[in-house]
Amino acid sequence: MKRISPVLIAVLGIVVGALTVTTISAYRARKHMYNVQFGQWRKLNLILDQIDKNYVDTVDDEGVTEAAIVAALAKLDPHSVYMPPVELKDAETDLAGNFDGIGIQFNVPDDTATVIEVIPGGPSEKAGLQQGDRILKVDDKVIAGVGFPQDSMVRRMKGPAGSKVKITVGRGKETIPFDIIRGKIPVHCVDASFMANDTTGYIKLSKFSKNTYSEVSVAAAKLLAQGMRKLILDLRDNTGGYFDQALLLSNLFLEKGDEIVYMQGLHRQKEDYKADGKGILKDVSLAILINESTASSSEIVAGAIQDNDRGTIIGRRSFGKGLVQEPIYFSDGSGVRLTVARFYTPSGRCIQKPYSDDYRYDIYKRYSGGEMYEADSIKVDSTAAYKTVGGRVVYGGGGIIPDIFVPVDTTRATGFFIACNKKATQTRFSSAMFDRYKGTISGIDDFEELNKALDDMDIPAKFREYASRVDGITCDPAEWKETEEYLVPQLRALIGRYSKLGEDAFYKMYLGVDTTIRKAIESE
Repeated sequence: MKRISPVLIAVLGIVVGALTVTTISAYRARKHMYNVQFGQWRKLNLILDQIDKNYVDTVDDEGVTEAAIVAALAKLDPHSVYMPPVELKDAETDLAGNFDGIGIQFNVPDDTATVIEVIPGGPSEKAGLQQGDRILKVDDKVIAGVGFPQDSMVRRMKGPAGSKVKITVGRGKETIPFDIIRGKIPVHCVDASFMANDTTGYIKLSKFSKNTYSEVSVAAAKLLAQGMRKLILDLRDNTGGYFDQALLLSNLFLEKGDEIVYMQGLHRQKEDYKADGKGILKDVSLAILINESTASSSEIVAGAIQDNDRGTIIGRRSFGKGLVQEPIYFSDGSGVRLTVARFYTPSGRCIQKPYSDDYRYDIYKRYSGGEMYEADSIKVDSTAAYKTVGGRVVYGGGGIIPDIFVPVDTTRATGFFIACNKKATQTRFSSAMFDRYKGTISGIDDFEELNKALDDMDIPAKFREYASRVDGITCDPAEWKETEEYLVPQLRALIGRYSKLGEDAFYKMYLGVDTTIRKAIESE
């Protein structure tokens, strides 16, 4: 097989055709000379055919095909990718708005999956699973305390709706088996939505799935009813998703005729997309939070808002993905996401960062170059300058540069804090606290009540005792004083997540120490 590797690299692109049901191109042979007048793609077909007919050893057709496709697409842009059946199914499930499963959210402290949330009305709630249950086995497979990979846990619990799975849990001193009939489980893209203060609403959006527009619309309507006059839309770490959902979301904020984005490619004519002026958030003050992991559809929204001078972009330079992919599916369940166009913000910017050999390690370059700490260290391509509707200068060629820069905060990273992070002490402590106060926490659905309950737990003292006893991590009073202001809100957020407020509690508890959100609240 080693001898055919150079040949594979030479024939890269042909495999796309080989996967489909198309027939192999005809050819003529005469003394090992072939007619290739119909183009290079046909030549590649002929080479593969010769490998199949004449190679000295048995060829792993599937392995050759997979390797050749990956190599072929690697010669294009970094976002044109081949996805084997399992990867493609997982990726599409993540954006589909629902999946088949048992309906729980869990984390894995101490090498054991612990249920954080049982989705209301889902299969697990109907069967009787509860917050705090430790999942010991899935069917007959032990998954607790054996280093079982978290993604493999998820795959074992998922399965076709209507199928049955046995989940064995530890609850206190009891071991309880549950037979659960899997069902359709909603996947939400709005992680949290609540009022940050009397007039400011907050929405955390994790992805652009098929339900993004409808979920944000519902969340926004509730916040408007509570008196929202300003919205903080958090797109940090949102890597994108469906193009149409970015258009619909942008439309919520813009006036009729405002340009949202346009896209164009060699085989795609220019298409302009404009707002219809019917959005429910046109009169709400707007701040959008971005960071280095804000990409694709998220950048379409941020670019549309920035170029129309509609709101303030706060945070750090976004990822810089200005390409549009279309899926190509094959009968074996695999597929290709092929880049077919570039998108451009209303001012004409293409925010796609340059391709390079270390493209995927760009984040490390930003750290080493100082960009994550100082706005002046952001490398701006002055030849790609454009103007917003109001005449402000903005730049293309490498992501969305925020209007207000917020650096990475390293000032509170004490030795004690870093040591706890390495051992996930905070996560395991929150699980232990839920076990201890389950009767109190699990029924709380009000922020004031939750804060009072957390105040009564004496979290700082209990955490220091837990860190010392369980993980052997200690600190002197001076270091604790330096750490406490940042660490304790994190602990309260992790414990509060076990209440009925869920992720809303988690994010709201963080408001006081999240410098980016604080900037957004303060900004006009």
